[in-house]
Amino acid sequence: MADYPLEALGGKTPMSVATKPNMEFLAQHGTVGLVKTVGDGLKPGSDVANLSVLGYDPQVYYAGRSPLEAASIGIDLAETDVTLRCNLVTLSDEPNYNDKTILDYCADDISTDEAREIVKTLQERFGNEEFSYYPGVSYRHCLVWKNGTTDLGTVTPPHDITGRKIAEYLPVHPHAQKLLEMMRESYDLLKDHPVNQKRIAAGRRPANAIWLWGEGRKKPLTPFQQKYGLSGAMISAVDLLKGIGKLTEMEVVEVPGATGYIDTNFDGKAQAAIEQLKAGRDFVYVHIEAPDECGHRAELDNKVRAIELIDQKVIGPIIKAMEGFDAFKMMVLPDHATPISLKTHTSDPVPFLMYSTANTKDTPLDCFDEANAAQTGVLVEQGHTIMEQFIQY
Repeated sequence: MADYPLEALGGKTPMSVATKPNMEFLAQHGTVGLVKTVGDGLKPGSDVANLSVLGYDPQVYYAGRSPLEAASIGIDLAETDVTLRCNLVTLSDEPNYNDKTILDYCADDISTDEAREIVKTLQERFGNEEFSYYPGVSYRHCLVWKNGTTDLGTVTPPHDITGRKIAEYLPVHPHAQKLLEMMRESYDLLKDHPVNQKRIAAGRRPANAIWLWGEGRKKPLTPFQQKYGLSGAMISAVDLLKGIGKLTEMEVVEVPGATGYIDTNFDGKAQAAIEQLKAGRDFVYVHIEAPDECGHRAELDNKVRAIELIDQKVIGPIIKAMEGFDAFKMMVLPDHATPISLKTHTSDPVPFLMYSTANTKDTPLDCFDEANAAQTGVLVEQGHTIMEQFIQY
């Protein structure tokens, strides 16, 4: 949700121009500031940032993105297994693989059903005693490498290089050669796949290649209830967040129509959160991917709209439902920034607000955005402490 000032918005950010009365109300009666969710020396990924927001110090608990996603899929990993995220991507059609460009890191939001057919083909071609492919959601899937290594040199996320030639971003470390061979072969394997023939005929981009990244080994996470003494639930469309939820023994709630994009079921996520709280759950973490995806795709209007939909369809209904409780508290923040101008994540501190019916304040703030959050002078430098501060707020 966080961004940089944009000329197209008159020097304002999507947060600044979005109509979001519920966030403004919470900010005006709560505490606003900045939090550094991505510590120095760490890559600004959703994995690091969300662990941080939930109070799990990435320096202690983080060992790669894909083991968290593997947990969501239900893969039982051995200590010596290495997992990698397998994106289904769209590459351009130059004859030489190295000359190709990543046209789309998500293959036009390929459906999960279509993707399962493609991952099945990948497993049939590449699966063996060493490598196994597992289907996830949409374009996000998992490769398990038995007795693999995480010493792979530089492995670049595909959403960081959309529109660029892949040659200088291919993994070149000797340990990554088998991975590179599968990436190369995947193009010839998938370019004429029946699923892709149908997609092309329908005017959609094909999932004509794989891109492997996000390597890691599993690392245990302290259960959320053990850590905070509170029962928790996780609501997200994204395997990464579901995996964190499972590993921390939170209730992982499946919401029909949750897509991870602006067409997601906002209403369903809000209702799921309300139902969990009414059923006696102490804490609910509602993660909405839409602003991030819009940032990666440089979809300015959609990013603004996504923020407005979160305010209107998620935060507003939850506040309304909380009138039936004696007291409640809410925190609203991006896990990290995804600036439109960069189309990727940054490590910038992000704005947050905390509100509690038991601790209302009068904060002179006309807009909850990056600039106003910075002007409060409140900065949480250790991002993983924000959850404890919120619980005690």
